[in-house]
Amino acid sequence: MKSSSFISAVMVAAVAVTGTTAFAKGPKDRQPATFQELDADGDGQITQAEIEAHRAQRFTSADADGDGQLSLEEMQAAAQSRANERVQKMFERQDANNDGFLSEDELPKPRRGAKMFERIDADGNGSISEQEYADAQEKMGRKNKRNGNRGSDSN
Repeated sequence: MKSSSFISAVMVAAVAVTGTTAFAKGPKDRQPATFQELDADGDGQITQAEIEAHRAQRFTSADADGDGQLSLEEMQAAAQSRANERVQKMFERQDANNDGFLSEDELPKPRRGAKMFERIDADGNGSISEQEYADAQEKMGRKNKRNGNRGSDSN
């Protein structure tokens, strides 16, 4: 009987760790924690305990009602908070004249826009037909499936 209780406890712990690890990682586009954020004691070394404490802190800060569980609403709020922080940083970086507004000139220029257009414009006539567009979407879908990113939107 003790062994079945122990196995059950291990399974529950494994599920909890897996879920919180996925939450702690966040989306793929999220910037990883800096060395300084992980090195909590500032000794120039990151220990496993510091990594676990960082993960636990992220969980605790998202657990708004402090019940030790994350609801859908709490995870959405945490994700929205991180998105707001990213937008704020992006805005501050792009607002070259610090007027509190972004003009079109201050927005980042597409890095590969022309190259991507040329790639999709298969017949090279300077425009993209509906068929060329569909072909490009299909090709991108196949690439995402090969890379394990089904249904992801990396934009």
